[in-house]
Amino acid sequence: MAGAGAHGHTNPHLGVVAELAERGHRVSWVIPESFAATVTAAGATPLVVDSVVPDESKGESWPEDPVAGMSLFLAEAEHVYPQVEKALAGDPPDLVLYDIGGYPGRALAERWCLPLVQLSPSMVAWEGFEKDMGEALAFRDTPDHAAYQRRFQAWLDGLGIALTPDEFAGRPPRCLVEIPRVMQPNADRVDERVYTFVGPALDRRREEWQATGEEPMVLVSLGSNYTRRPDFYRACAEAFAPLGWRVVIAAGAHVTPEEIGPVPAGVEIHRWVPQFAALGHARAFVTHAGSGGCSEALYQGVPMIAVPQAVDQFGNAALLEALGVGRHVPREEATPERLRQALMELTGSEVAARCAALRAEVRAEGGARAAADAVESLLPA
Repeated sequence: MAGAGAHGHTNPHLGVVAELAERGHRVSWVIPESFAATVTAAGATPLVVDSVVPDESKGESWPEDPVAGMSLFLAEAEHVYPQVEKALAGDPPDLVLYDIGGYPGRALAERWCLPLVQLSPSMVAWEGFEKDMGEALAFRDTPDHAAYQRRFQAWLDGLGIALTPDEFAGRPPRCLVEIPRVMQPNADRVDERVYTFVGPALDRRREEWQATGEEPMVLVSLGSNYTRRPDFYRACAEAFAPLGWRVVIAAGAHVTPEEIGPVPAGVEIHRWVPQFAALGHARAFVTHAGSGGCSEALYQGVPMIAVPQAVDQFGNAALLEALGVGRHVPREEATPERLRQALMELTGSEVAARCAALRAEVRAEGGARAAADAVESLLPA
């Protein structure tokens, strides 16, 4: 398994790897040291590599600019691939799994002619993707992106991989999609010969969260990266606490309680919470609408107030509204009054019924077990 040193590129795959390990497969996971304990707990053997991506455990964050973010994945590939090739030279794998940012995994499989399966924790391409996403992909017409493409092609050429950067990064030969199918735009135009929707691998997630009191709880989190928003957390506290709700804020590593300031009674500020377990007790979720958080909330049947910060989160927010389980509040409009209005709109019986229906649908997709079955079907005899 070739991963990437970020929670959003690690956590979605833990259940799949845990299922494979329990079935008796030996899984080596290419990962930075900061995630070694996490993948070990899932039953994998960490193949620890020196990494150049931001270390979230040290408060470092990823850039919001899409070309800068893509360039970091490429820099990681250039730096990590030689380490992986050397580490596995005497112990080649039978099959390679790789995260969408785990480029060294695909490179190894291409060079060594190994079976290859991508694990995608976010939406995948569909027929007509580039045309439909023209506005969102406008950055591809910039000089910075052209320079990135040339650098990427030079790396592939140097490895003797006869693919273009777009083919290598965006067109896997086989992919297991770990988001609910309802969160996939234009799902009817996705090539089912390549992409199999197994849903989020949450059927194996083991977390605990202590519920206290009888008041309804709203969980607030902007994930692990886009968290430098003390004013936003303050707005959430002012929006929900006067309603008598328990407000649990996961503020991340970049903001201190002192920066948020005094908050009303009933508001808790944590650096981190076990999100999946906490959602099992929540009545609403204020989220940046990352794929992982959306999947967890749908799996737990929790309506969402989506305040997207970057990349695919804007599309996810629109999908949640269309599904009838969310409200999209643009970041610049996230005042206490607007957030409170959104919460009230999500507390009705119609939304609750829709959440329950989608919860059942997502859980029926198969998760970790379905993904492991698919992987096993591709292993050499």
